[in-house]
Amino acid sequence: MSPLFSRIGRRRALQGTAAGVVVLGLLLWWLLPLGEDPPSGSITFSTGTTSGVYYEYGSRLRAELARDMPDLDVKLSTSNGSQENVARVATGEADFTIAAADAVETYERQHPGSAARLRGVARLYDDYVQLVVPRDSDVRSVADLRGRTVATGLPRSGVRLIAERVLKAAGLDPAKDITAVSQGIDTGPEQLKKGKIDAFFWSGGVPTAGLEKLADTFTFRFVPIGPDLVAKMHDQDDSTGFYRATNMPESAYPTIQNGSTVATIAVSNLLMTRTDMAPRLTEWLTRTVIKSRDGIGAHVHSAQLVDLRTAIYTDPLKLHEGARRYYRSVKP
Repeated sequence: MSPLFSRIGRRRALQGTAAGVVVLGLLLWWLLPLGEDPPSGSITFSTGTTSGVYYEYGSRLRAELARDMPDLDVKLSTSNGSQENVARVATGEADFTIAAADAVETYERQHPGSAARLRGVARLYDDYVQLVVPRDSDVRSVADLRGRTVATGLPRSGVRLIAERVLKAAGLDPAKDITAVSQGIDTGPEQLKKGKIDAFFWSGGVPTAGLEKLADTFTFRFVPIGPDLVAKMHDQDDSTGFYRATNMPESAYPTIQNGSTVATIAVSNLLMTRTDMAPRLTEWLTRTVIKSRDGIGAHVHSAQLVDLRTAIYTDPLKLHEGARRYYRSVKP
C-alpha cells in the first residue's frame, strides 16, 4: 500500500473514531449526566406480593439503580399492593412505590392532608383486571359469581379495590352475594387449583408470573368484563374515571387464550414519591427508569410499555420537580 493511501486510511480511521466518541458522549449525556457524582444515601421502595409484577419490577429496578448509583442503598419492602403502597409513601414509611391510579385517587379523597405530599415520577404500564375460573366452570359472567366463593384480593390491595367495584357494577354486594376470601396472586392460584375457591380476581401487568405458573399445571380461563360494566363503574365515584374498557392481548397467556383476546378493564400504574424527596436523586432515578426499559422489559414484559412520551402523564399526581427536570432535559 502506498504511503498516500496509508495516510488516507489512518485519517479516515481517526475521523471515524472521533465520530464514534462524539456519538458515545451524546448517548452518555442522555443516559447519565457527566461530571456529576451519583446520589448516595438510602431509600425504601414498596413493591407488592412476591408473585406479582410490582415485586419483580422493583427487584430488577433496584439492580439497575445499583449500576447507576452504586452508593445508593435501595431497600425493597413487600406489600399487599396499591392501596398499602400509596399510604406508605404518603406517611413516610416508604420513599418510592408503584400504585394504580385509581388507588391514588381514592387515597387523595380519603386523606387530602397527607395526599398533598404525593408526587408522580413516571407513568409506567397498565394493569389488566383478570377474573380467573377453572376451564370447566359454568361461570360465564361476573353476575354468575353470585353464591360462589371468590378471592377478591388482599386487604389494602389494588385488587380488592377494583374487584369490589366490578362486583357492584354487576349488581352484586361483595359482603352478601358472594363468599369473599382474602387471597392474592401468591395464594389464589393454588386455592383455585385445589377447588377451595370458585374464582379469583387479579389486577396486574401481563403476563403475571403467578398466572404463568398456574397455566403450566392447571387449565383455566378468563371471564370477560365487558364495556357495559366499565360504564357502570364510572358512575360509582370520581376515582373510577381512571378505568377504561379494553381487551387483554391474546399474547398474554397463549396456552390459555388460544389466540383470543379477553374483554376487560385497564388502569395505569404510576411510579410515585413525595414532595420532600431530593430533586437530584429523583432526577437520577427517573433517568434510570427510562433507560432501563428494554433491560427490565426482557424479563418483565409490562416494562416494555414504559414510554418517554407518556411517562409524564402521572394524573392524578403532579410531577415531582426532579422528574420534571429530567423530562425537560431530554425534550426534543
